[in-house]
Amino acid sequence: MVVRIALAQVTPVWDEPGATLRKVEPFIARAAADGAAIICFPEQFATGWDPGSVSNAQPANGEIFHTLSDYAKRHDIAVLGSLRLQEKGRLFNACIVAGRDGTLLASYRKVHLFSPLREGTCYHPGENVATFPLGDMTFGIAICYDLRFSPLFHVYAAAGAECMLVPSAWPASRMDAWELFIRTRAMENQLFVAGINTVGITPVDRYSGNSMVAGPLGNIIRQASDNEGITCTDLDPDVIRQSRQVMHVEEDRQTGLYHDMARAAKRTD
Repeated sequence: MVVRIALAQVTPVWDEPGATLRKVEPFIARAAADGAAIICFPEQFATGWDPGSVSNAQPANGEIFHTLSDYAKRHDIAVLGSLRLQEKGRLFNACIVAGRDGTLLASYRKVHLFSPLREGTCYHPGENVATFPLGDMTFGIAICYDLRFSPLFHVYAAAGAECMLVPSAWPASRMDAWELFIRTRAMENQLFVAGINTVGITPVDRYSGNSMVAGPLGNIIRQASDNEGITCTDLDPDVIRQSRQVMHVEEDRQTGLYHDMARAAKRTD
């Protein structure tokens, strides 16, 4: 059965989560009216992504999750949002998903922190993947810079993910790489990859949206503009299953051998 997803490009009200959360409810209402099962927002959408900021960090049951949970129940749609998560004295760049009933469906902590802007100075890396069911599909979550690291997506494919949702703050200056990584991760793992990007200018950088969904053949199924708004896409899980029946990429992958080869190569250095 087809699952409709909505990608929401928004410009954050910088470091004012309450104002941004009020701003995004119409996006959620529209996505629900369009029949989407889930709406997805960009990386740290409520504050704007800032690798050096600890302001407005919240626990998992803080204002951002409670508001998204209320919106999810009110509009009968799952909602994915990213935030600065305060947990056991540590800070994570994290993603949470509220189900249609407002309960927590999944949470993910960004594994690969953006070293060029010293994101690891403030944040701790996550150590686990996160998947959740929606309709007849299994979804996985990664965040922005994670796109550059193919092994993470291999793990998700092995865990049964059929679509990866990737909230991001990918700068306008590197949009060629944005499309390249989304298409490559989709093709090499035979799944859908949906990148949800920030739009507008923040104190950190300039962002041009271009949220997009790629299919298991590396084809672009849907692509947004550089403006605020939502883009809906229908995903058919049979497309993934048919692709995997024709090309047995996961079965043919030699993960253990690669590790052995890497160890052997190090010994000969």
